[in-house]
Amino acid sequence: MDKRGRRGAAPGRTGTGGAEGRHPGRKARRPEGGGPDRKRRLGRRSSRARRRRRNAVIRWTIFILLIIAAAGGFVFWKKYGPSNERADLNEYYELETEDDAAVVINDQVIRREPSAAVDGGAEQPSPGKVIDGQYYIEYSVVRDRINKRFYWDPNENVLLYTLPGGSVSVEVGSKEYTDITEKKSEEYVILKTEGRTAYIALPFIQAYTNMEYAVYDKPVQRAVIRSEWGEIQTAAVKRDTQVRYQGGVKSPILTDVKKSDKVTVLEDEDDWMKVGTEDGFVGYIRTGDLRDAETETLSREFEEPVYTNISKDYTINMAWHNVSNTDANSYILETIAGTKGLTTIAPTWFSLSDTEGNVSSLADPDYVNYAHQSNLEVWAVLRDFHGGINSYDETFEVLSYTSKRTKVINQVIAEALQSGVDGINLDFELVSAECGEHYVQFVRELSVKCRQNGLVFSVDNYVPQPYNAHYDIEEQGAVADYVMIMGYDEHTDGSYQAGSVASIGYLEDGITEALRSVPAEKLVAGIPFFTRLWFETPKTEDELAAEAGTEAASYPDKVTSYAYGMDEAAEIVSAAGAQTAWDDAAKQNYAQWEADGGVYKIWLEDNQSLEEKLKVIKANDLAGVAEWSLGMENSGVWDLILQYVN
Repeated sequence: MDKRGRRGAAPGRTGTGGAEGRHPGRKARRPEGGGPDRKRRLGRRSSRARRRRRNAVIRWTIFILLIIAAAGGFVFWKKYGPSNERADLNEYYELETEDDAAVVINDQVIRREPSAAVDGGAEQPSPGKVIDGQYYIEYSVVRDRINKRFYWDPNENVLLYTLPGGSVSVEVGSKEYTDITEKKSEEYVILKTEGRTAYIALPFIQAYTNMEYAVYDKPVQRAVIRSEWGEIQTAAVKRDTQVRYQGGVKSPILTDVKKSDKVTVLEDEDDWMKVGTEDGFVGYIRTGDLRDAETETLSREFEEPVYTNISKDYTINMAWHNVSNTDANSYILETIAGTKGLTTIAPTWFSLSDTEGNVSSLADPDYVNYAHQSNLEVWAVLRDFHGGINSYDETFEVLSYTSKRTKVINQVIAEALQSGVDGINLDFELVSAECGEHYVQFVRELSVKCRQNGLVFSVDNYVPQPYNAHYDIEEQGAVADYVMIMGYDEHTDGSYQAGSVASIGYLEDGITEALRSVPAEKLVAGIPFFTRLWFETPKTEDELAAEAGTEAASYPDKVTSYAYGMDEAAEIVSAAGAQTAWDDAAKQNYAQWEADGGVYKIWLEDNQSLEEKLKVIKANDLAGVAEWSLGMENSGVWDLILQYVN
């Protein structure tokens, strides 16, 4: 049998196309989609893909969340994170020119103030200047915040500083000055001006002032001054940080402070503290950045000038004597004959006669001799009314010139010495707020001349009120021998409604307020020997229409009044058949009655009302009492006054 036949292909198979025809040992492929291994492989491949997709989603989610978090953090930081913005220090200190210098006094940055404006407000002067390397402080800043005894006369271009023995005087642009009578000089120009604005060299200010200062040239020019002494609150900086313009991390940075730096704590605002740095920045630090808060007492050795005073070893009982002509002087003996316990008489002798500083005089040596024979001192009165002038503007015209003040003083002192009086009583009642600094300088200068000539110097004042604060009774208390407060004129002939001339509360409040500034041993209280009879009538429609928009319009009645002495007032009430009743609020007897188409009202001054006033004066242990005016009293008042004064 043929081998090829035996080994030949089976019927129906191709010779080489079957399985048997493949390469020996090679496995035959399974058809697609068949078999469990294939399914397992596909399952594993699908799982890996899902994991990859899931991981990609997670990564993208995390990435997006990070972006959102970063954006949120940026927004949060932008809103709540601390700002690195630096404040514009020229703007902060209000520096406008290269020679402007910042001034910080007692941890307060001094700003430009309209009240100190030059030439009617055209320009606001800088509080400080640096000229030729020297620091200068603007005059009104010196006067109001450092030492009020410096006085600048812009009319005659002279700077004065009044000492107990006389004045220091400096002219503009000079290194030389006069210290009372001695010529002295400095290495720098003492006084500079820009228009009518004066600048005083800082070391010259210190020579007459209990103050310390330091100056800094960077980052801006500034002078840091300490003129108030006593307790302050301090703290140490806990870590390096910043002082900001206001409380809050977004406020601009004024300056950097380092750990352990000391600051003065000015205000506690919970999370932030207002502080002052030693080099003149005033701003805010986080409360948590401070530690070791404590109270410190600051002091400095300085010999303040002492104004010696004449002080009487008895309680003053002075009566003003209203003398309007020379004939009145001849009645001195009759005038004082009925008095008891009087220690002093004050005739109204001297008045300003014009705006050039001339003085009219009614002084009479014989009057003085008669008074001395009756054991009375004579303190002649100098007034700015009932003479040649009688207005606020005219008084200002006199007092705002140094040469005119000097002229007034020299004439008054000469008249006083010639007539032999014992003192001068100053009664200026037409002093405007604008005139205040000139008036106070006049008081200083007159006090020096009185002291040099052995004359007692006393000054009359209204009851202290905010509107007359420019009279500066505190300074009067330092330079004068006695300060008088006129405890009357609560209601005057210019008042819009009827009222007491001197209710008890008016006097009590006046004494209480005056004692805040003047020691009791220098304070004399004035009481009235007069009262006012008031007449009220309803205003007509025409009168109300004419007053529309004014203060007077709020008062429905028209009032007029006239002043009467004690006996005359009592007689008027009696003649009217009116009954008096005690007004416990005013501590006065009160009466009213209808007549002549209106209502008369009167608050009487009598022994009963005066005793209430004398009780207050004695309770406050004052230097004495003064009465306006001699001749208007009831004769019985002198025994009453004796009980409380002597």
